[in-house]
Amino acid sequence: MATDPAPVRVGVAGHINLTPATERLVADALRVELRRISARPVHGVTCLAAGTDQVFARVVLATGGSYEVVLPALDYRDTIDPAYRAAFDELLDRATLVVHTGHRNSGTAAYVAANRELLNRVERLVAVWDGEPGCHAASTDRTVRMARQRSIPTTVIWPADARRASRDR
Repeated sequence: MATDPAPVRVGVAGHINLTPATERLVADALRVELRRISARPVHGVTCLAAGTDQVFARVVLATGGSYEVVLPALDYRDTIDPAYRAAFDELLDRATLVVHTGHRNSGTAAYVAANRELLNRVERLVAVWDGEPGCHAASTDRTVRMARQRSIPTTVIWPADARRASRDR
């Protein structure tokens, strides 16, 4: 009896501050890309940040896949805006695995470590990125560069009419 092949492991990186309309555009684009990558449901890897990561987790679930979460630091949940914690908690509860980087406190070093761990766990990366350079070592552009340096196939998605929200969202 033949066994089904393991699902493709797809990681995500991308902007946190997306407008609600852009989140819908990104969800549609992610559904298309995941179908392009594999006819079977994928296994996602995400840090579950607001914006891209959470949209990705929902799309993976909606397409029959599963995901694991790489948490940057032990205090990561505390850094999330209280208005968004319930969504984070609900998605975290649905993860098949939760991995911690070992950092106690959130910050750039923890986020870089989480991005490295995410890339260690995937066969492909999907990045929701507007093409602009980031302002710190854990920015989307740096994760894309790191994936490409490791020869991880990387797809960049930025739908027409996509916009980033103001940072005070």
